[in-house]
Amino acid sequence: MNKRFLIAAGGTGGHFYPGFSLGRLLNKQGCSVLFIVRRGDPSCRVLEENKLKYQEIDFCSLPRSFNPLRYIKFIFKFFRALCQTRQILTDFKPDVAVGTGGYISFPLIFTAHFKGIKTAVHDSNTKIGLANKICSRWTQLFLLGLPVNEPIKNAVLVGTPIRREFAEPVNRAETLGGLGLNPDYQTVLLFGGSQGAKALNQALIEAVKRLISENEELQFLHISGERWYQTICNHYGKTLRVKVLPYSNEIYDLMHACDLAVCRSGAGTIAELVYCKKPAILVPLPSAAANHQYYNAKVLQSVGCAALVQQGPNLQTELYTLLDRILNAANNSILQTMHENYAKLGLPDPMTATENIAKLLKNL
Repeated sequence: MNKRFLIAAGGTGGHFYPGFSLGRLLNKQGCSVLFIVRRGDPSCRVLEENKLKYQEIDFCSLPRSFNPLRYIKFIFKFFRALCQTRQILTDFKPDVAVGTGGYISFPLIFTAHFKGIKTAVHDSNTKIGLANKICSRWTQLFLLGLPVNEPIKNAVLVGTPIRREFAEPVNRAETLGGLGLNPDYQTVLLFGGSQGAKALNQALIEAVKRLISENEELQFLHISGERWYQTICNHYGKTLRVKVLPYSNEIYDLMHACDLAVCRSGAGTIAELVYCKKPAILVPLPSAAANHQYYNAKVLQSVGCAALVQQGPNLQTELYTLLDRILNAANNSILQTMHENYAKLGLPDPMTATENIAKLLKNL
């Protein structure tokens, strides 16, 4: 029997890509898959490129300010989204409705539950988001990307899906050589997410310039984000052992090829680090909802896979000191220990997460 799955996904990459990975697999397995996304969401382009069907609903997040006009707008769009979702459910007739985090999940899970349709939610973070926490009252299955410290009904730890490309073999010499870098040098990958990170970028520039001047066999690959690319290039000048990229679609190659990563701690990044067993310095985004990036980072820090640095006025100094200590340890002993400590995590393999989730959903 051809099973039908309706998946609400979108917003940030951490919410979209688990749903996208799941939908792509279910589609290959012969299931009928339809996505629900927010109107104008950037994920629409990705779905179109992969020939995955979707419908848009007009919805917005709960206002974080006390502006009454924003609340009026939210309430209007909330009821409108419920009506739109109800019509999609009536037309598509799914066997299971799935939300992969973010506010876009709520209209689907809420409406599907009251129409008697089986529901499931996936949350990638160790701190459950508000929308998912509310949705957990109505789900038959709550899928966790990371362990959580609160009771969740019908919870199963499955991990967070990552792209299949992370499983492909990587030639370090070709990857780094193709970027004009020396594969024999220690290589540090710096990135702040798809949009870059201004404060993190600024703190890293001076730390990197100082480290480069002190160590002749050290190099950096800095993914700046499109917005900050030219500024960062200007700051580094003609430093030969720093390669700046505005963005990279081949982050899987770069992560495998580097010796250490300095990055934010969104759930998608955490899953990629776990799969690659990559030593990392994590700088959580302070404005992340419920400070969830900090709690994600604590999972890796707790067993020594990663160091955690909170963004503050001394970020530049703290990053320099930590990078200097890790990279100059005798025989790369700290890097080796961080790599080995991933064995202590006991988390599900992110590469098999999609298959495991699909199996659990079909069993509903």
